[in-house]
Amino acid sequence: MLSKSPSLIIIIFLISSCGNETTTSSNVGENNTSTSFEETCISYGKNTQRCNFIHDGLDRYYLIYSPTSVANNNVPILFALHGYGSSAVFHKSYTQYEQIADENNFIVIYPQGYKFESLLANSSSHWNVGAWTVASDIDDIDFIDTIIDLVSSKEQINQNRIYSSGMSNGGFMSYHLACNLSSRIAAIAFVTGSMSKETLANCSPNHPTSILQIHGLEDAVVPYAGIDALGMEPIDDVLTFWADVNNCNPVRVIAVVDSFNSNDSADYINYESCENDVDVKLIRIPSMGHTWPDLNNFNISATEEIWNFLSQYDLNGKIAN
Repeated sequence: MLSKSPSLIIIIFLISSCGNETTTSSNVGENNTSTSFEETCISYGKNTQRCNFIHDGLDRYYLIYSPTSVANNNVPILFALHGYGSSAVFHKSYTQYEQIADENNFIVIYPQGYKFESLLANSSSHWNVGAWTVASDIDDIDFIDTIIDLVSSKEQINQNRIYSSGMSNGGFMSYHLACNLSSRIAAIAFVTGSMSKETLANCSPNHPTSILQIHGLEDAVVPYAGIDALGMEPIDDVLTFWADVNNCNPVRVIAVVDSFNSNDSADYINYESCENDVDVKLIRIPSMGHTWPDLNNFNISATEEIWNFLSQYDLNGKIAN
């Protein structure tokens, strides 16, 4: 499941630093073997860098937002994964995690998916999760794993508090990481995603994992009922799966919040009494389509909901107060 263990030996050599560009070479490996990654990072706005490296022969990159306060601290990482055909740059502007990161002292990483010819469109950036991306041969699990190693070589990361969030295909990928990189991913939360049939069939996390899903009943791209022909699982089936994996009480607790916006309400659906005090939660919004909800359209900030949820957990479950 994992290509590298947490006990990696990482040696960093500063090769050059010129202006706002920094190039580092990293040797990452185990069992007396190593893989060399040369990473070039350039300034990309306030407290943000764009970092490129070659992974599996492909030029890959990610954006990283590091609040000034993270220096010399044991800080969490939040991965923010864009949707299908989108980009790291757009997702950064769309989700706007920066203020919350400043206030709560965590790093945000926006990886860029690679383009490929898919069943849905030509040359679209994607995360390889099976389903409609089944023709892809991109190893996105190891790509994310390698980013964790590279960032850990530069920042003092809390290895027990690495989270994944996303939109649409980024939500599918968050589930994929929770299943296949569970020794590093503590919890996941996202908007408008689901699990692919391939992810669901091969999911074996090694610890109870908290899940927050935000989904609209008018989502026609990733419908609540799923799309069997495209390998998208129904949301209720996915949540039931995770409730079982986490040994939760199988009886769902449903709370309806009125006046969610001017015309709507929302269902807060929880599975409770889970192992290690983890949670499986769904915010279901009847009038919402395939979008990222904020205070202006649905009286809810998905960005805030996601961090407020994830920050309660680490690899061992709910963090003691």
